[in-house]
Amino acid sequence: MEQKRFTKNDAGFVCGHCGAQVQPLGYTSRNHCPVCLWSLHADILPGDRASECGGLMEPVSAYPDPKKGYVIVHRCTKCGAVRSNRAAHRAAVQADNLSLIIELTTRGY
Repeated sequence: MEQKRFTKNDAGFVCGHCGAQVQPLGYTSRNHCPVCLWSLHADILPGDRASECGGLMEPVSAYPDPKKGYVIVHRCTKCGAVRSNRAAHRAAVQADNLSLIIELTTRGY
């Protein structure tokens, strides 16, 4: 049986890095904190919450994408896995910190 490449899992959470209360986006899976941009290594495929690692994922860079807007690159502080995630800087609910995203674009990964 083929596994779905994306599972909508839009639950709120408390950020493991800065402690902010993060609200659901309402239209897709929220996977990083809009305040500090840190994430949790929870997924194997987007939204599946199947990773056993559970490490904090540091935002290490970002880049603009003509179709997706900004993309944030995270690296797991526990296992070193690298994942790219679409930013929600235009979200109606708790938009991502655009200043931090732009700052990340100056970092090379």
